[in-house]
Amino acid sequence: MRNYVFALGLFFTAVVVMGQPKSDKDQIYGIMNRQAADWNGGNISSFMNGYWESDSLMFVGKSGVTYGYKATYENYLKRYPDRAAMGTLKFDFINLSFPEPHVAFLVGKFYLTRPEKGDLSGFYTLLWRKINGKWVIVCDHTS
Repeated sequence: MRNYVFALGLFFTAVVVMGQPKSDKDQIYGIMNRQAADWNGGNISSFMNGYWESDSLMFVGKSGVTYGYKATYENYLKRYPDRAAMGTLKFDFINLSFPEPHVAFLVGKFYLTRPEKGDLSGFYTLLWRKINGKWVIVCDHTS
């Protein structure tokens, strides 16, 4: 009986981990694609809609850690003051996993093509949470 209970528990654990709805993946990829389109349209304000609008948002970059939605937004505006600085953004998605049903972890690569300022590229890791039915980035580490 103990083996049966153990096997049943293992089965349900596997179902929870591997059973993430495709719609959650599609929503996250959709947000990322929308962010790229917003960026490429010169709209940082709309790009920020992918982030958690909270003082607890964390952004980790080469300058260190920034806390809060407002501070993150202001840093984007400072670092990318015009279309030439913003360039054209493209994301590659390397791995999307769901360690818990309402938590996602995305690893990818970004490419920023900027003919006037020099191209940039690097990797990012994004921690997502589903809050009030909406997937949002709660921690962004981009380098």
